[in-house]
Amino acid sequence: MSLNLEVVAAALAGLLAGSFLNVCIYRWPRDLSVVWPGSHCPECGHAIAPYDNVPVLSFVLLGGRCRHCLSAIPWRYPVVEALTAVLFALGVAKFGLTAWAAKFALHAFLLLGMIFSDLETRLLPDQFTKGGIVLGLICAAVAPLERNPFTYLMGGSDPRVHSIVEAAFAAVFLSGVVWLVGEAYTRIRGREGLGFGDVKMLAMIGAFQGLLPGLFTLFLGVVSGSVLGLAYIYLTRKDPATYQLPFGSFLGAAALITALTR
Repeated sequence: MSLNLEVVAAALAGLLAGSFLNVCIYRWPRDLSVVWPGSHCPECGHAIAPYDNVPVLSFVLLGGRCRHCLSAIPWRYPVVEALTAVLFALGVAKFGLTAWAAKFALHAFLLLGMIFSDLETRLLPDQFTKGGIVLGLICAAVAPLERNPFTYLMGGSDPRVHSIVEAAFAAVFLSGVVWLVGEAYTRIRGREGLGFGDVKMLAMIGAFQGLLPGLFTLFLGVVSGSVLGLAYIYLTRKDPATYQLPFGSFLGAAALITALTR
């Protein structure tokens, strides 16, 4: 299969994955099953027919409204589907049909889920975070991390062992840093600054990316979140004392940038 066909196939797979991801984004924060009931309109409860459930295309043909009750379909649905398709295609274009492309696609799937979950509900479901930690450690063995600092500390052992050790260390270290910062903020200001979901999200990112890329992700997420968050608060005149910044969304975007530019 030529690279162009591989990229197209990856994009189509991304559209399907994005459609399922939308189900996860809506249901997991609400403690609902992603298996049952089937896809349905949350406003009128009508089941969504297969021909109305085609990624992106159905949204366009329906004019962004439910066929039965005409309630607006959130723009998040086609946006997530399109972004997942683009990221899957970029992964194959960058890595080819390899284990690293599959790892990137899985990482992107989880990150997009957390970005939009945090934006909508200010929640980072355990299915994304805890499940992502486990998957990240498995991926560290299947598609080993590059530029591994532990290579120099562990001698000539298997690179997969290096990769798993670094992934585990990065998960613990990065989540520990965020937890300590959050605890310090809570004690100083008397209110929660970072939720534990952010801590688990950093552990997931560390497991997938390793220590140095994970640190860069954290730095980029903090800077972008601070600058854009303050700008948003100023422009919308939100109360800084009560506004909840979706820090996980900034971390997720930063992690995607890191993964794409490594």
